[in-house]
Amino acid sequence: MTISVYKEKNFKELEKKIGIKFNNPDHLVQALVHRSYLNENRDFALGHNERLEFLGDAVLELAVTEFLFENYLNPEGELTNWRAALVNAKMCAQVANEIDFEKYLFLSHGESKDAGTKAREYILANALEAVIGSIYIDQGWDMAKQFVTRWVITKLPEVLEMGLWMDPKSRFQETAQELIGLTPTYKVLEESGPDHDKRFVIGVYLDKEQIAQGEGTSKQEAQVDAAEKALKVKGWKGPKIDILKVDKQ
Repeated sequence: MTISVYKEKNFKELEKKIGIKFNNPDHLVQALVHRSYLNENRDFALGHNERLEFLGDAVLELAVTEFLFENYLNPEGELTNWRAALVNAKMCAQVANEIDFEKYLFLSHGESKDAGTKAREYILANALEAVIGSIYIDQGWDMAKQFVTRWVITKLPEVLEMGLWMDPKSRFQETAQELIGLTPTYKVLEESGPDHDKRFVIGVYLDKEQIAQGEGTSKQEAQVDAAEKALKVKGWKGPKIDILKVDKQ
């Protein structure tokens, strides 16, 4: 059964893209099986990907931690923030999209309709961790580490340049204070919907000038969205930091 599924979704193409030929293709297939799929396909030969995700999460964090430890002399707190920016759900989902995991996912009919939502982002992030777990099981530490290095750790220059190791509100505030000596303020512009499904529109201001508006299901979410948009409007990358690299000469 898994052989036909493997061919149908062209997992060989996926193997080629990530540069890994699995000894047991079932490991790769299972990494893309969401729990919801099994609710509608109870005779499917493989289980869902949550155990592989659990394993892959640890492998991903260790690979990133090892790289940062071996290459940077920055304090522990800064390295922890950089690691968090590389392994969080948003970054993992971004990488999963770059590899195009979307077309290989096994989802229920209901979940299949949620493309582009936060729920799908979470599923894609978990799938990336599960694939890392499957690589570790099938190929061992070195190959899993190579995968993480190629697809995740290569995002570090962007994280450092754009200040992605900070949340958007903190990034916008620190940059605004550093560059123009102002602290951003936020104002609720619109509030709608019932208590269980609220929607907020919030403006972010520098002095009296509105820089951007954000939306969200909570005030905090809308503020973060507004700050993220404001950074783009201003073309700000984030506060400057000292990067202390290990001298490997």
